[in-house]
Amino acid sequence: MKEGRKAPDFKALDQNGDPVRLSDFAGGTVVLYFYPKADTPGCTAQACGIRDRAVDYDDAGVSVIGVSPDAPDKLRKFADKHGLPFALLSDPDHKVAEKYGVWVEKSMYGRSYMGVQRATFVIGPDRKVLKSFPKVSPKKHDELVLGALDELSAAA
Repeated sequence: MKEGRKAPDFKALDQNGDPVRLSDFAGGTVVLYFYPKADTPGCTAQACGIRDRAVDYDDAGVSVIGVSPDAPDKLRKFADKHGLPFALLSDPDHKVAEKYGVWVEKSMYGRSYMGVQRATFVIGPDRKVLKSFPKVSPKKHDELVLGALDELSAAA
């Protein structure tokens, strides 16, 4: 998903089993991030980083949404275990990931398979992608995203 393009709307269940759409956040800025699997080391580090910087995301006036192929009940356990204060969406059929171009061929130990590429998108109030971070590192995620939010705020 390239910067400047309109972010596609979607509908997915959150960790509580409630339906969530991107359009539910119309008029606000959204940090939409995709991660491969709940409760794995990299995904946990990324989610806990967002949790630990929740005040900074709140101060920037954004809503954070995480998306993975995990089922809602697994996402609930992940959120509860780590005290995650933001929406986690279930995308088991990878339709949302495909819309954003992050359902990709990956390889490990010489074996190819399809999976979610870790990526983050900052989506503006008009649903345009303001910033795109493909293949973002879990440890550098918050620094990059919050830096971009500061730059966007200064430019506005």
